[in-house]
Amino acid sequence: MHALRGVDLEIQPGEMVALMGASGVGKSTLLHLLGALDRPTAGEVFFQGGRLFERSDSELARFRNRSLGFVFQFHHLLPEFSALENVMIPGLLGGVPRPEAEGRARELMETVGLGRRWKHRPAELSGGEQQRVALARALVNRPALVLADEPTGNLDSTTAEAIFGLLRGFNRASRQTFLVATHNSSLAERMDRVVVMADGRIAAAR
Repeated sequence: MHALRGVDLEIQPGEMVALMGASGVGKSTLLHLLGALDRPTAGEVFFQGGRLFERSDSELARFRNRSLGFVFQFHHLLPEFSALENVMIPGLLGGVPRPEAEGRARELMETVGLGRRWKHRPAELSGGEQQRVALARALVNRPALVLADEPTGNLDSTTAEAIFGLLRGFNRASRQTFLVATHNSSLAERMDRVVVMADGRIAAAR
C-alpha cells in the first residue's frame, strides 16, 4: 500500500500554501518527505533546483537544520530547558556561536510576544505560549522553508488566529516559504494557495 501516489507539487519561494484533506490522506507523509525525515521509495524531491535525496544522511541532517523549520501540532519542547534555551537549540546544533544564537532567540521571543517569559520552562507556559516558542525555534536558523503540521490543531480559535497571524507575518516580512497542513478551512483560504489531498494524491489546487 502506498501512502502517496503520483504527487506532483511545486511551491514557489515566498509562497504560503495550505495543505488540506481528511486525516490519513497523506498530508503528514508528504511533509516528512519534503522535510527529508523519510526517504521516498520512488520519485524525486527537488529543493532549490537540486535533487534532495542524492545527499547522504549526514548531509540531509545539516540540510534540515540550516534550510528547514518544523512546527508540529504537539510542541515537542524540551521540559528541562527554558523557553529561550529551547529556541536557541537549533542554532547551537548548527554551529551558530552562542551569543549570536541567544541574540536571535531573544529577538524572536520578542516578536512572538514572549519577551518577558523567556526564563519560563514549558510546563509554566500555556498551550498557545508553547506553540509560540515552537514557532520561534523553527525560525531561529532563518530557514528558507517552514513545514507546519496542524500548528493550530490543539488551540482554541482565538489562540489559533494569533498563531496564524504570526505565521503570516513572518511569511510576508521575510518572504519565507510556508507549507501548512491544516483542517482549518477559514485559515487555509487566507493563504496564497490551497492544495487538497485525497487517497494519497493531490485532488485539487486553487
